[in-house]
Amino acid sequence: MAKVYYVGDWAIMCGPVFAETPFNYAFKGLEMYNYGTWLKEALESSGEHQVTSVPTWDFYKLGPGEYEKVLEEYDVLVFSDVEAKNFQLAPSFFDRKKFGTEVLVFPDRIRLTVDAIRRGTGAMFLGGWLSFTGEMGKGGWNRTGLKDVLPVQCLDYEDLVESTEGFTPKVGAKSKKRLEGIKLDTFPPILGYNKTIARRESDVLLTVKQTGDPLLVHGKFGKGKVLAYMSDPAPHWGCNFVFWKQYRDFWLECLKLVV
Repeated sequence: MAKVYYVGDWAIMCGPVFAETPFNYAFKGLEMYNYGTWLKEALESSGEHQVTSVPTWDFYKLGPGEYEKVLEEYDVLVFSDVEAKNFQLAPSFFDRKKFGTEVLVFPDRIRLTVDAIRRGTGAMFLGGWLSFTGEMGKGGWNRTGLKDVLPVQCLDYEDLVESTEGFTPKVGAKSKKRLEGIKLDTFPPILGYNKTIARRESDVLLTVKQTGDPLLVHGKFGKGKVLAYMSDPAPHWGCNFVFWKQYRDFWLECLKLVV
């Protein structure tokens, strides 16, 4: 059994917002969405794996020593729409009461992640507006040590490629062996992806048919196995994908590649 620590794909909707007067704006609702439900259920569907789904704000607020415990306990890390700032900042940096009372430095969670993968922890890095380089560079993985463990090279500028007509995957030479039993010709259109460049030493399992860009790439870093899927496992890019009949089978096969 693999224990999976899955960060990202949660959201909170505030509103709608009503401007009742020029000086009074009222929020009439607050709702939380867990868009990671589909992936969590897929990875747990065989009954062999356990997934802990964590909002980015909970990951961000982990105190010193807490992430180290996560890395000791879990076999696989999954990051989806988790911009680099969630790794690199700590809540105490913005707590003015602590300014001047102590030296505010904390363990580097980028370094901890890279070291864990090097030692053998599996990892899946999944796409979205805040993944890889991301919208306007907000993902920021390209400017951190995460770039060293990825089986793809991030761009140094916004990497979003989107189309309302959708994109479909093209099967790579090694896909059939690595994704056994998956009818990839039935893969539904995805509405966007992060443009990257596959590393020479990596295995490109799927590309985007319309552009030739890598979509699913497998590689190794030290003793760890790493998978990069450049689109979103959840809506909106994946609003068709999550209802694919083989969605669960697809992700179970992906999990096998990093365990």
